[in-house]
Amino acid sequence: MKRQPLALRMRPTHISEIIGQEHLVGEGKLIHRMVKANMLASMILFGPPGTGKTSTAVAIAKTAGLQVRLLNAVTHKKKDMEIVVEEAKLSGQIVLILDEVHRLDKAKQDFLLPHLETNLITLIGCTTSNPYHSINPAIRSRCHLFELHSLEPKHVKEALLRAIEDDTRGLGKMNIELSEDALEHFSTSSNGDLRAALNGLELAAMSTPANDEDIIQINLEAAEECMQKKSFSHDKDGDAHYDVLSAFQKSIRGSDVNASLHYLARLIEAGDLDSIARRMLVIAYEDIGLANPQAGPRTLAAVQSAERLGFPEARIPLAVAIVELALSPKSNSAYKALDSALSDVRSGKSGDIPLHLKDSHYKGAKELGRGVEYKYPHNYDGGWVSQQYLPDRIKNKKYYQPKDTGKFESAMKQVYEKILRELND
Repeated sequence: MKRQPLALRMRPTHISEIIGQEHLVGEGKLIHRMVKANMLASMILFGPPGTGKTSTAVAIAKTAGLQVRLLNAVTHKKKDMEIVVEEAKLSGQIVLILDEVHRLDKAKQDFLLPHLETNLITLIGCTTSNPYHSINPAIRSRCHLFELHSLEPKHVKEALLRAIEDDTRGLGKMNIELSEDALEHFSTSSNGDLRAALNGLELAAMSTPANDEDIIQINLEAAEECMQKKSFSHDKDGDAHYDVLSAFQKSIRGSDVNASLHYLARLIEAGDLDSIARRMLVIAYEDIGLANPQAGPRTLAAVQSAERLGFPEARIPLAVAIVELALSPKSNSAYKALDSALSDVRSGKSGDIPLHLKDSHYKGAKELGRGVEYKYPHNYDGGWVSQQYLPDRIKNKKYYQPKDTGKFESAMKQVYEKILRELND
């Protein structure tokens, strides 16, 4: 039988083994308290790939001493969930770990809901998506939401060293000698994805022949080949991966085009097109935003061109985009406004949708008052009419605070201020 990948074998079996998520499972934190009190509740774990969502879910269930069934919302059918429910009826309670829970269709949701209500099934859903955007409200309202953070290099190092020493699940039976620069490369080039780091380590261990002393010496070159990324050790200043990326973004945000190009050159020299592309797209919308709205689409086009061309030609469209990003006016008003709105939603400051905005496209809606007093803006001069859109509870809330650093947002600011004046008259 083919052996399971190292990342799967090294899954924690107890919450004390979980790395990098102390804000959730540390002593006194909510999940730890749930397990200790034997009152495990349904939850959604969300966060970037490789942060250990499924592993955390398994560890939580095993620590609580409960039976576990692992399903995928996409590949498993309703029939599979029915089997889990029947098992739960026999045993009293089962933890259902559901990967890609955001892909749960309506039939499966409707089947699971009553069993979540009675706590026959304790659901631990795992997803890379924001549950406020992607999870059905009926499921979401019955679950605690916990965000897993990206792992830092120190966390990845800890997990790698644990895998090397573990002679039951890990590589402890192999006489491995891992160099410091190789360990550093595994931990940084994985970008917080522990699964990738562990699988890269296993590949290096299995593909590196032992020396005369029966020692498997894994050096930087082997780590680079197995992670398929070059090391940042070419940098004479010794800057780590995240330091270069941080300086790259901050230089663009600060409109220093020369520093922006310098850090781009470091990243290009390291051959890390993935990190360059992701960071450029974030910058275009986070730091430039409404001050130059076309910077986003043009940056995406440059990134796609670079990916199609590959290095060395990829540097050409990247350079064009970086100069534009660095010298563009800057505005973070749009995403800051959304963050403010998200803060209200997450803290329960929302309220019921006004009746005139509710869906009226079904029989009986009128009798319920749905959509009755809605004013269709296109029927009024200028395509605008004063009416309430926010719930009563927060009807005077203003999230957007416009800036006038660019012509586009300055024009939007004028429209926005005009609307506010009309509402106040």
